[in-house]
Amino acid sequence: MSEYLPGLAGVPATKSNISDIDGEKGILAYRGYSIEELALESTFEETTLLLLDGELPTAAALAEFDQEVRHNRKVKYQIRDLMKTLPARGHPMEMLQTAIASLGMFYPGNECLTGSDICEDLNYVHNMTVKIIARMGTIVAMWEHIRNGYDPVTPRDDLTYAENYLYMLIGREPDPELARILDLCLVLHAEHTINASTFAVLVTASTLSSPYSVIAAAIGTLAGPLHGGANEKVVEMLREVGSPSNAAAYIDKRLANKEVIWGMGHREYKTKDPRAKILESEVNKLVETRGEVNPLFETAKAVEKVCEDRLGAKGVYPNVDFYSGVLYLEMGIPVDQFTCLFAVSRAAGWLAHWREQLGDNRIFRPTQVYTGGSNRKYVPIEQRG
Repeated sequence: MSEYLPGLAGVPATKSNISDIDGEKGILAYRGYSIEELALESTFEETTLLLLDGELPTAAALAEFDQEVRHNRKVKYQIRDLMKTLPARGHPMEMLQTAIASLGMFYPGNECLTGSDICEDLNYVHNMTVKIIARMGTIVAMWEHIRNGYDPVTPRDDLTYAENYLYMLIGREPDPELARILDLCLVLHAEHTINASTFAVLVTASTLSSPYSVIAAAIGTLAGPLHGGANEKVVEMLREVGSPSNAAAYIDKRLANKEVIWGMGHREYKTKDPRAKILESEVNKLVETRGEVNPLFETAKAVEKVCEDRLGAKGVYPNVDFYSGVLYLEMGIPVDQFTCLFAVSRAAGWLAHWREQLGDNRIFRPTQVYTGGSNRKYVPIEQRG
């Protein structure tokens, strides 16, 4: 193929059986299981193992995996000390990328990647996966305390992944309902086919780079506002709108100026993102349970209604970022930590794709359409005008 397609739009980059999207019908499935069913019935731990191994685990397999993750949450004190040297005002995603990349120096074990049996050593792949997933949540929660001048809260192995994250973040036993909602959010964000950050995983993995470098590359890609960073932008936008009554004028002005409506539209979906539907429902239930009005949620619903009127005919509807921030704020998660939490969850999908890439590896080497000059002659510097 010599045709240039900007952004590789529609160009298959790999074969995968991890997840699938039907954008016309608004369907997302992990390993053939609908996201709606997994959000209702599964947990982040079980969904992670499903993504990694391809099948729903037995009770024994899930219990073993869960214990492995719990027992690998702690990180060496050198990681904590390294994090303390980072600027407190730096973005948490930059911290996370730095910390994850450094793990390879403190937890070596990449010799498998240089051997001919790389694709067959599933124990190596499994062990690396457990260590990375277990420690990502720990590192993100640690940062909230470190950047504010305090020592981090020690992780506990008697809590679920979501419970432990909230416990480390707020320093006390989490609200069970908020822990349940966070677990659901982790399930929803765990995987989404070959998006930009997952493609970064494939490219980096194809060079046989270490899994820590693979995930660091993915984190750097996810950080952009056109990818994972959009959830932060949504909250900023809703705060700018101010109230439901301002929604129409605000959106019309942005459309007239050809500005982005954050959280609206998706390259894959021509209808409302199924994950956005689930998240909206969760906010509704939380508001009803508490019996109080959530101003940001009311504004979000008004913005969605205006956008549906103005953009629905073009297939532009809310994506997963639109309502996730409202929920994260209810959990006490700072806005600039939203994308880090996205990364913590998406690590499950990234590592599933890392494993799949190693199973049939070939280094990525795309071509280009050259648009520069030719047959140019070198001119000595003293003769240049």
